[in-house]
Amino acid sequence: MRAKRLVAVFVVSFCTSVLGAQQASVGAASATKSILGVAGPSHEPMELSAADLKAMPRTTVNFHNSHTNADETYSGVRLADVLAKMDAPLGNALRGEALANYVVATGSDGYTVVLALGEVDPSFHPGEVIVADTMDGKPLDEHSGPFKLVVTEDKRPARGVRNLIRIELKTAR
Repeated sequence: MRAKRLVAVFVVSFCTSVLGAQQASVGAASATKSILGVAGPSHEPMELSAADLKAMPRTTVNFHNSHTNADETYSGVRLADVLAKMDAPLGNALRGEALANYVVATGSDGYTVVLALGEVDPSFHPGEVIVADTMDGKPLDEHSGPFKLVVTEDKRPARGVRNLIRIELKTAR
């Protein structure tokens, strides 16, 4: 009987420590979930918070989501404005070798997409690519946010990255 009590105490103690570690892990994930990592070849990596993005120039785009067959309105920051913080060659600097640059966007589930830098620059391409934090005037839900990459010129939303956590500027050279 005493051995059973010891085993029960051990099991309860073990489960309590595991649950505590899981809660700490979830708390840390929630704290970092509202952070967007941005990296580039000629700049130190940085992290942008939701407040950092709210303080940047904002734009609103309309997008027809073929998966849901609904029109959606997103607001956020142009990806080009985020990349400008990394000294990305945009505007008149986007020519020649700079056209070998591309962006890798990654969601928290590991979903990754690639865009040519020319697709991101509004002076080069007619579409909009934004890091959205609201849809239809409301903050993105847990399924999609807190940040979502929205690409307006795509016929399908396949390069839309929900739960966007990282943006990397790279070069194909």
